[in-house]
Amino acid sequence: MNVPFYDSTREYNFFKEDFDKAIAEVLESGSFILGRQVNDFEEQIKNYTGSKYAVGVANGSDALLIASDILGYRNNDVLTPAFTFFASASCIARLGGTPVFVDADEDTFCMDFLDAENRMTKNTKGIIPVHLFLQTADMGLCMQLAEKYNLSVLEDAAEAFGMRTLFNGVSRHAGTIGDFGVFSFFPTKTLGGYGDGGMLVTNNENLYILAKKFRTHGASQKYHHEYIGYNSRLDTLQAAVLQVKLSRIEESINKRAVHGSHYRARLNNICGIKLPVVKENNKPVNYVFCIQAENRDRLEIYLKANGIGTAVYYPIPLHLQKCFDNLGYKKGDFPVAEKLCETIIALPMFPELTDEEINYVCDKVEDFYKK
Repeated sequence: MNVPFYDSTREYNFFKEDFDKAIAEVLESGSFILGRQVNDFEEQIKNYTGSKYAVGVANGSDALLIASDILGYRNNDVLTPAFTFFASASCIARLGGTPVFVDADEDTFCMDFLDAENRMTKNTKGIIPVHLFLQTADMGLCMQLAEKYNLSVLEDAAEAFGMRTLFNGVSRHAGTIGDFGVFSFFPTKTLGGYGDGGMLVTNNENLYILAKKFRTHGASQKYHHEYIGYNSRLDTLQAAVLQVKLSRIEESINKRAVHGSHYRARLNNICGIKLPVVKENNKPVNYVFCIQAENRDRLEIYLKANGIGTAVYYPIPLHLQKCFDNLGYKKGDFPVAEKLCETIIALPMFPELTDEEINYVCDKVEDFYKK
């Protein structure tokens, strides 16, 4: 059996008529840049997440960069995880700032906020908590740290669409607690398009106004530039596709939850595997299904040889990336992040997976450790 890590064609074939209609309406309108569908999708994101404002941009990395610029991270220090995707640090470095890396919590894979406080510098301006794979970072501890040191908070919710956490006794969607939150609509995401796309959300009107300007070259109106902004706008075609997907997002999330429970039941007692721990008061969403595995690299080879798609998140921690050599970090500085990079492997996870496919994946994982 061949089990893909991700397959967009299954969803498309299930709902082909709806996707084709949405795309055709954009083509027939001739409005390809910030068309009606972009504004409509922004409104739907606001309604779904509970944020007051939403601004569509070209991709999740641009969303991080624009928010970092607006929040004043240029030429400043910013706390960000050592274990995360590159964009969570490059958004700081591209502005002349310094990523100050923080170790991870081994159970949840998210930022360790006790370690974060130990990494504070006199120039620390903000903090970028990243919600990874399954659940949000501990936003209670994050906001306490931000308040204590007068830091702004940019939530990297690129992987976190649909995730919720209890904050001050209220259930809040990922990305709506800090000053800014950002989402990515890269195709593999829980809410993913048929190309790149991103979104900024905020509850601050002034930040919203700036974000609207920054995505269009810093202009308040055409050819009137108040800032050196960016050319980063959510494509109208992508907005149309994402509207179709958003209309079914709860069904999609629920299917992912069923798959996650299936994996847990089958893998729970296999020696050599550790499953992620879900925090209390947290609504997880299985964006991907990651396990910590002994002999991870050999397991990856074995699964691929048996037709199973996998992914490694992430093979090299950020503090050991060559482009950050100038920061002076060395191996051993972030032991948990380094361990995760050596042990985590992601198994196939998307709504259209079948029970038969998941059982096949689990059978092969079990076979590997028996051998």
